[in-house]
Amino acid sequence: MSGTPTEAFAPGRAARDLLRGLDRATLATIGHPQGPAAGEPYASLVLAAVMADASPILLISTLADHTRNLGADPRVSLLYDGTVGLAEPLMGARVSVQGRATRSDDPAARARYLARHPGAAMYAGFRDFAFYTVEIRAAHIVAGFGRIHWLEGDRLRDDVADAAALVAAEPEIVGHMNADHADAVQLYATRLCGRSGDGWTMTGCDPEGADLRRGGEIARLVFGQRATTPDDARAELVRLVKQARQSTAR
Repeated sequence: MSGTPTEAFAPGRAARDLLRGLDRATLATIGHPQGPAAGEPYASLVLAAVMADASPILLISTLADHTRNLGADPRVSLLYDGTVGLAEPLMGARVSVQGRATRSDDPAARARYLARHPGAAMYAGFRDFAFYTVEIRAAHIVAGFGRIHWLEGDRLRDDVADAAALVAAEPEIVGHMNADHADAVQLYATRLCGRSGDGWTMTGCDPEGADLRRGGEIARLVFGQRATTPDDARAELVRLVKQARQSTAR
């Protein structure tokens, strides 16, 4: 069932929230001609990050079957599953992204991926590993009854042309928050994102929010207003820490 997007539910934003809020996905490729699954769908688990516009980034071994498949056919589908832990999983949100994966030497892709997955730094420089970015062609989001939509790629991707200043300043913003405002990051995670434990850090900042991590746990801090400049992001982060402190005081 597909419907017309309403003010209460924006499917493109909901799909981006899933891509940004999850750090792994199921990758489907087409079996390469010389492989045991030649011409057949092949699904595997991958760790994922996203560019500022929400385009997926992968770091995969050139020896893996899925990477060999991409050498013959770059078409992919990525399933992001937001239903984990729900009593009724089919009522939860998930999105399937369709696109083409291309090997990437973009420093921004490398930096965003390693910020999201710091443990990957130990093998990211190996010759048999490579970064790939996925050009989103279409996506299918299922987010509950009446919330099932097909989207063209440009409806899922976040147009960050107006946010070049924020994108450029992301490493400085993240470094500043972790070095000078660790208490605020902790409050974001525990009071606004419903997580527990100490030691949360910020790993990314984009126009629609910020990414947080603690060991193997992640959280997504959503901005109330779109940020296009470092000052915009600062204003949202200040507003959100005030909101978190007010919830603590109750």
